[in-house]
Amino acid sequence: MTTTVAETRRRRGRVVARNTALGWAFLLPNFAGFTLLTLVPVGLLFYYAFTEWNVFGGATWTGLENFQQLVRDNSFWTALGNTVYYAAFHIPLTLAVSLGLALLLNRKLRGVAFFRTVAFFPYITSIVAIAQIWNMLLSPGFGPVNEVLRFIGVANPPGWTTSADWSMPAVIVVSTWRDMGYYMLLFLAGLQTIPKQLHEAAMVDGAGAWDRFRAVTLPGLRPTTFFVTVLLTINSFKVFDIILVMTDGGPGQSTLVLSQYIFQKGFEENQFGYASAVSIVLFALCFVVTIIQFMVNRRATR
Repeated sequence: MTTTVAETRRRRGRVVARNTALGWAFLLPNFAGFTLLTLVPVGLLFYYAFTEWNVFGGATWTGLENFQQLVRDNSFWTALGNTVYYAAFHIPLTLAVSLGLALLLNRKLRGVAFFRTVAFFPYITSIVAIAQIWNMLLSPGFGPVNEVLRFIGVANPPGWTTSADWSMPAVIVVSTWRDMGYYMLLFLAGLQTIPKQLHEAAMVDGAGAWDRFRAVTLPGLRPTTFFVTVLLTINSFKVFDIILVMTDGGPGQSTLVLSQYIFQKGFEENQFGYASAVSIVLFALCFVVTIIQFMVNRRATR
């Protein structure tokens, strides 16, 4: 009897050891990649932010000098203001459009799968292709958009990406058009988790479409909306590719954002220490806004 119990324990121990080894075998490759490509670079970022460093020499410790330079750097403040400007309009606009699309396409309509695909397609299309096509559409002289505006009586249509006043609104519109399909899918997933019985009960009580949306749909979408808002906020603050291809930060610095400023300082001017300091500011901005969102969501769900 004692031998049988001991053998059973040994067999269980071997099974546990084998399962543990298998678990680590699956985890280690991903964890090693995350450590080497993300965790270590982020750790080094916080060190290089306090140094003067370029790729051709060693890093020299300078303390808070990079951050003191930030305070006096007009281009940094311009990039920060443009980043906040972009996020302040892109976030609510994308939320509204993607939610509206999700509500429209959450019905049993003929060809609904096709329209969902069409709405999602811009998100998986090359950024370069999207930017070039929209630059042609928004061309001040020969673009179809301004031709339509002239046809309906607008004497002096906007210069769009060639105008310091209209370049950022143009980028926001294009970016919203590109992103709406992805967030639409997230809202669709959330809408399909809301029990139909709640809508049916509200209709029995005489609630109209707006009342059902306000009392049933929005509360049911609260977790999805929170997730989409956090994701959209982070992506908006670190926007880079669409601006780089469409306007390259211009005209002047009218669309220069923090991500592009980091790229300019690091890879174009070889000031990686200063670029790291700007990166920390961007990280802190995303972190603080995300924490505020979590606090607001926690208070709203109590």
